[in-house]
Amino acid sequence: MTRAEQDARQEGGGHAGKAGTSGWAGTAGTAVAVSDEGLPAWLRPLARAARTIAPEQLSRFLPPEEGGRQAAVLILFGEGDRGPELLLMERAGSLRSHAGQPSFPGGALDPEDGDPATTGPLRAALREAEEETGLDPAGVQIFGVLPRLYIPVSGFVVTPVLGWWRSPSPFRAVDPAETARVFTVPVADLTDPANRATAIHPSGHHGPAFLVESALVWGFTAGVIDRIAHFAGWERPWDRTRQVPLDWRS
Repeated sequence: MTRAEQDARQEGGGHAGKAGTSGWAGTAGTAVAVSDEGLPAWLRPLARAARTIAPEQLSRFLPPEEGGRQAAVLILFGEGDRGPELLLMERAGSLRSHAGQPSFPGGALDPEDGDPATTGPLRAALREAEEETGLDPAGVQIFGVLPRLYIPVSGFVVTPVLGWWRSPSPFRAVDPAETARVFTVPVADLTDPANRATAIHPSGHHGPAFLVESALVWGFTAGVIDRIAHFAGWERPWDRTRQVPLDWRS
């Protein structure tokens, strides 16, 4: 169990975002909880794996001992018309960096989120998800926290926060200047070998990619999805020699 999970259990217990509480946001003193109680059967393997996964099992890019800007992302799973699904957003094509690239909702921690080493990332993930997609954090149950990872190109130290969309709410691209669209992807599509490939950047970097919902998911987001599928037991054999080239603007 991560330190963030330990502190969250001590603070709140039960489900995150229960009606009548403000544990998902507000000041650093408000309660926030991590709980795997009541999860659907298909999410339980991921909840178990999250307790023991080591950082190096997720990425070769690990946080430096000092420095880096603290951030968090919300990896939100729900139930859709086609079964289990994952919430993603696509960055606006006009942005100077990572234009048009799909990602998880998330962003940098604010001072009011609290301690970056404990429950600050949980609050930040829910706050950013609401600001970017308009979802209601009260319907999200945080059930796990993955080890912090590093994005060298931006200098962010990112905490992936796992959520179960216990009570789904409407979502949208709140700021079109920043976000082109918000969409869900069936987990079945993410694990379909026909939708998988290896993305090759001109810099020489290569990593997993997913061609889903008219989007190419690659980079940090695809890497985390790939590892989640593996450790949750959802992964299916796929052709790792199938390549998708990226350009310098990516």
